[in-house]
Amino acid sequence: MSVLSDRHFHDEAAAYKFVEARIWPNGPTCPHCGGFERISKMEGKSTRIGAYKCYQCRKPFTVKIGTIFEASHVKLNHWLQAIFLIASSKKGISSNQLHRTLGVTLKTAWFISHRIREAMRDGKLGPLGGEGQIVEADETYFGSREEKRTTRTSGQPFIKKGKSGPSNKRAVLGLIERGGNVRTFHVAQATKINVVSLVTDNVVRESTLYTDESRLYTGMGDHFAAHDSVKHSAGEYVRGVVHSNTIESYFSIFKRGMRGTYQHCAEKHLHRYLAEFDFRHNARVALGVNDEARAGRILDGVVGKRLTYETTKAR
Repeated sequence: MSVLSDRHFHDEAAAYKFVEARIWPNGPTCPHCGGFERISKMEGKSTRIGAYKCYQCRKPFTVKIGTIFEASHVKLNHWLQAIFLIASSKKGISSNQLHRTLGVTLKTAWFISHRIREAMRDGKLGPLGGEGQIVEADETYFGSREEKRTTRTSGQPFIKKGKSGPSNKRAVLGLIERGGNVRTFHVAQATKINVVSLVTDNVVRESTLYTDESRLYTGMGDHFAAHDSVKHSAGEYVRGVVHSNTIESYFSIFKRGMRGTYQHCAEKHLHRYLAEFDFRHNARVALGVNDEARAGRILDGVVGKRLTYETTKAR
């Protein structure tokens, strides 16, 4: 497999060859019929770069078909630049910065960013933890909700009015395996029912669970090998190995990126930004993944995740 280099960022033909080698390790495959035997490269002065023709279904195609690159007029080498920049920026890179760096419109840069975040999303992750493993769980609140809540996390109605507390903020639940992966969820409301369901569905029963003293986690010991908590309200943050500092550290990076880099995020797009920060944490240097390898993992996720501008705006 070829190594990502400067020529892939500045030469479109080289970029096509690099992406083809990554997506088609066994040679070109027709995205229309799945054929791979009767395929030839289309050559000529008026032929698009990277164009092939399948003589089983008689349709032309490029490596962009069926990926996040499909129907994009942005040059593939610019796509590779954007992927590398997002992969190597710990707190992300804004659409304004991509717009200036790539020389594309702000609207195009915004759309490129969302397509790349979709490639970062991994829907095939197994449960966290296991026998002898520690998983931390915590919830945080970020940004204003578009629809105001009328009940507490316990289900009881609010009896006071005001701007304090998490009543009108977006709830995010985070699960992190010490020394391993993180997984976050944007939930409409962090209720005990929602939290228990997500934690038990995504953490192996034989794991040890550590949380804070929130009532959302009361009774979690019934679902796992062990459950312990620290009492933040009493100034207790660490008791031996019991703490939730790992997940809180992750949340701090997420919030610094969202406030300092992205600054604004519509609630309907929050899950995409969470996928971006999850991806970078799960492919971090501490796990032996450098910037180039991280960009390669994004390329591994581009297939089958096409987005259109209208559907991206809608959700």
